[in-house]
Amino acid sequence: MDQTLRQGAQADLVESSVPGVSWAAVLGGAVASLALTLVLLSFGAGMGFSVVSPWGNSGVSATTFKIGTGLYFIVMAMISSAIGGYLAGRLRTKWVGVQTTEVHFRDTAHGFLAWAAASVVGAILLASPASSLVGGTLAGTTQGAATAAQSSPMNDYVDTLLRSDNPSAQGQQSSSETRGEIVRLFTASFHNGSDLNPADRSYVAKVVSARTGLSQADAEKRVNDVVTQVKTNLDEARKAAMQTAIWLTLSLFIGAFSASLAATEGGGLRDGTWGKKSYAPAINR
Repeated sequence: MDQTLRQGAQADLVESSVPGVSWAAVLGGAVASLALTLVLLSFGAGMGFSVVSPWGNSGVSATTFKIGTGLYFIVMAMISSAIGGYLAGRLRTKWVGVQTTEVHFRDTAHGFLAWAAASVVGAILLASPASSLVGGTLAGTTQGAATAAQSSPMNDYVDTLLRSDNPSAQGQQSSSETRGEIVRLFTASFHNGSDLNPADRSYVAKVVSARTGLSQADAEKRVNDVVTQVKTNLDEARKAAMQTAIWLTLSLFIGAFSASLAATEGGGLRDGTWGKKSYAPAINR
């Protein structure tokens, strides 16, 4: 009996010659996860465009769309990561003579590695086509939309500033030099997260008054209104970017957990130990 126990203990100390990581299985799971992510991303983009309407009081609200998009990110990460992790666990090489606790850890690591590889490679390969898919649809297919997308974001605010109340005076509005100066002034001021200083604000008000025929008081009021609108839009853009980053981070964490859990299931089904609670050394077969 003692000899049998000593032989069993010595068998436990023997390190398996099979590598602890099956990289082929990890890469296979990562590729499957990437492909499924692209499919779900394309489907989600189509569904998102179907619920958004350019008409007022039609389609979902902006808040509902943001929340729905975030939840879809999570569901997409769960599905793609779980399938990738399951394949990584199911396709890995069987370890003989390794304790079940170590097998469980390795399966979990395989799922995590598959998720990590898919995330890193996806950030490199899928970021460009995904951005083109979503951005191209939103921007439109006309050349005019492409040209507008490449222009300064401050152009719209300058248009509001220099818009004349008299349509017949449109041809007398500011020259391109003056317009470009105001655009650069707004861009430089708000790029640094600050506001127009009093001297610049007074100068812009004088230009608006001279080009539009407004009184100095009305021109200053228009400048103040436009500056307030710029600040409001910048703050909304900052909050939207923050919310998107939070949703993406949450989806990544959930994706990692889903991939690791699915890999343990795939590995357990591979070895025929799924659902069993025994932590005895694996039987050599």
